[in-house]
Amino acid sequence: MLWNTVAQTVELGWDFYVPVILFVALIAMAVPVWAAIGSSAILMLLMSGDLPLSLVGERLFTGIDAFALTAIPLFILTGDVLVRTGLSRKFLDVAEALTCFTKGGFGSATVLVCGMFAAISGSDAAGAAAVGRMTIARLVEAGYPRPYACALVAAGACTGILIPPSIAYIIIGLVLGVSASTLFLAALIPGLCILFAILITNLVVNRIYAYEGGGNLTFMEWLGNLGRSLKSGWYAFIVPGIIFYGIFSGRLTPTEAGATAVVVTILMGFLLRTLSFADFPAMLVSSAKVNGVILPIIAFSAPLAEALAIMGVPQGFVTSATSLTNEPWILILLMIGILIAAGCVMETTPNIVILAPILQPLAENIGMNEIQFCIMMITALGVGFITPPLGLNLFVVSGITGESILKIAARAVPFVLCMFVVVLFIAYVPAVSTTLLPDIYK
Repeated sequence: MLWNTVAQTVELGWDFYVPVILFVALIAMAVPVWAAIGSSAILMLLMSGDLPLSLVGERLFTGIDAFALTAIPLFILTGDVLVRTGLSRKFLDVAEALTCFTKGGFGSATVLVCGMFAAISGSDAAGAAAVGRMTIARLVEAGYPRPYACALVAAGACTGILIPPSIAYIIIGLVLGVSASTLFLAALIPGLCILFAILITNLVVNRIYAYEGGGNLTFMEWLGNLGRSLKSGWYAFIVPGIIFYGIFSGRLTPTEAGATAVVVTILMGFLLRTLSFADFPAMLVSSAKVNGVILPIIAFSAPLAEALAIMGVPQGFVTSATSLTNEPWILILLMIGILIAAGCVMETTPNIVILAPILQPLAENIGMNEIQFCIMMITALGVGFITPPLGLNLFVVSGITGESILKIAARAVPFVLCMFVVVLFIAYVPAVSTTLLPDIYK
């Protein structure tokens, strides 16, 4: 009903529907997303004549001609170096020592180390793969069913795009013209809310099913364990410390923080003798592969977004949605539903570059702050990563363990529900996203 109203308002024709059908068909055939977006954008421009094809090359260049984008490969490389130097295991040791006083301690440690890894790499898929390889076998040994252990890692890894610094916030900031540093600051509380919601859900599930024991330590024993783990692995926290202090103090831009983190992590790897020059080709190739997926999507989305704007799709969507209802709370639920559904079937980058320009005018129309909208959007997309049956993180952990996706998806339902509650909290309570920001953003 909503889309029929949009079509009538904007008078969409075959110059819109044929490229959309092509896009869906290419995605269904497992064609790379950037190629699907690029082909659809070129066909839309060719059929509509809204933009000369001679200018497409220029739009491709301007789409990625942004200094802020250089932070993306730097954070990706930092995460890869972190794994290869073994520093990520120090995070796990500290997280385990921190949570060993609770029943379900290693499950809680798994969630915490996902958050720690997220504070460096900015990628959920990388976090799911790295943390999954370290923890899933040990979770099973501790008594967790394998499907639940996979679901726990998949849920915890969602914090990769939710806890700053996040690649997703860099991209949405570029698309909507919002400072990435401002979004990082705004995302801190919502990201921690998601982390603790997953943590609490695991504790509740563990208490119901008694997967894992523990929690019999005295306070002094717990303190001793924590002290020993910090003494042997304190240096691993230098990297996230540099990133957080540099960005949130305003002394470093996200790009500068990423560059500093790469250099410091490499130096630490050499000093600890866990990294050699022979490791560099594999690290660079691995990081280049991830970066090579993201940047073409951003580049080809520029002409597509321009064509949609010329056709009036964003404005038509706003007009159509508000003609159906004037209740802001219903329109917010509509946006959240669209974002979670989109997060199920596509990764973050194409969702941001396609949906952000369409949904942001609707959010602005109902009085939602642009910062709050960005945080709500990224968090809702994060929920889609573990929403059965197509969540991206479900496929990642299934790929590294061989576990059935359907079994993992069934165990992920409690985490989907708890994250959905946090999304609603973010959407209806602006202070969650703006508390740490200057008054100008409130």
